[in-house]
Amino acid sequence: MADNPKDKAIQLSHGGGGKEMNALIRNLFFAEFDNPILRSEEDAAKLELHGATAFTTDSFTVSPLFFAGGDIGKLAIAGTVNDLAMMGAEPQYLSCSVIIEEGFSLQDLTTIVRSMAKELSHCGARIVCGDTKVVPKGCADGLFINTSGIGRILRPNISAANLTPGDAIIVSRDIGCHGAAILMAREGLVLESNLQSDCATLWPIVEQLIAANIPIHAMRDATRGGLSAVLNEWAGASKVGITVNEASIPVCDEVKGLCELYGFEATDLANEGTFVLAVPEEIAHGALEIMQRFGGCQHAAIIGTVTAGAAGKVILKTPWQTQRYLDLPQGELLPRIC
Repeated sequence: MADNPKDKAIQLSHGGGGKEMNALIRNLFFAEFDNPILRSEEDAAKLELHGATAFTTDSFTVSPLFFAGGDIGKLAIAGTVNDLAMMGAEPQYLSCSVIIEEGFSLQDLTTIVRSMAKELSHCGARIVCGDTKVVPKGCADGLFINTSGIGRILRPNISAANLTPGDAIIVSRDIGCHGAAILMAREGLVLESNLQSDCATLWPIVEQLIAANIPIHAMRDATRGGLSAVLNEWAGASKVGITVNEASIPVCDEVKGLCELYGFEATDLANEGTFVLAVPEEIAHGALEIMQRFGGCQHAAIIGTVTAGAAGKVILKTPWQTQRYLDLPQGELLPRIC
C-alpha cells in the first residue's frame, strides 16, 4: 500500500479490524504520525499533563476536500491547533479519527494524511491516538475527520468575557479568503489571481505575542460566521459595545469581487487562519508590529475599539460617514465550509 497507492481505493475490509486495516494504519497513519505514544498501540494514550490545560474537539466535512491553499487534512490540524492557541495554550497532543467512504482513493487519502503531518510540524503537537472507520459507498461524502486537541495554557484568563472599554480590536490579516477559495472551487471559477484559503496554524504567531508579554484580553479565530460572528459574540459575552471602522478592515480585491458577484459580506465569510484579538489600546501598535513580522500577517490591522455604550452591539462605521449595526450572519452562506 505504501509503495504505490496510485489507483487503489479504500475497501470495507480496511475498516474490518484484520490484515487490511492493520496495513492501512501501520503503513500510512503510523508512518506519517510516528511517535512513541502512538506506537505503543494501547487502547488509550498515556499523557503527562501539568497545570491548567485546554481541551477542544472539532469535526471536518469540507467540500471539496481539496482547495486552493489546503485540503481537509491541513484544515483539521490547523483548526484544532488554532482553537487551543486562541486560549493561550501550547498545542501538545491531538487525536485523529477518520470516517472513510468505501471506494475513496488511497492516493488522495495518502496526500491528506501527509498534509496533516506537515501541518503538525508547524506547532510541535503530536497525534497520539486515533480511530479508523470505513462505511459503505453512499453513506459518507468521501472523508470525514474528527480531531481533538490538548494544550498547556501559558497565558490564562483569555476570554470572550474579558473585553474592557478602551480595548483595541485587531484582525491578523485580510478576511474572507477561505470562504472565497471554497466558493471558487465549488463553482469552478477561474480568476486571474492567486487567491488561496488562509488555512494555517496560528500558534507560532500567538506564541510570539505571549513571549512579548502582550496583555491579551480576548482572542478568537474567525471561522464559521467570520469576523461578524466573533465581534457579536464578544460584545454579548462582555456586555460592551464594539465600534469598527469598515475602511480599516483588510479585504483583498478578489474577495471583494466575489462578494459583489454573489451578494455576500466579507465580514460574514469563513476564515481558517485569521484571528481577532482585543488588547489595551496603549499596546495595540506594539502587538501589531509583532504580528506583521509573520508571513500571512502583513496586513494585520487595528479595526476598532471597545466602548461602554451600546452594550451587546457591534456598530460599523462606513466610509460614507454613516453607521449601521453589524449583525450576526443569518442562514447558511456556504454549507460544508470546514
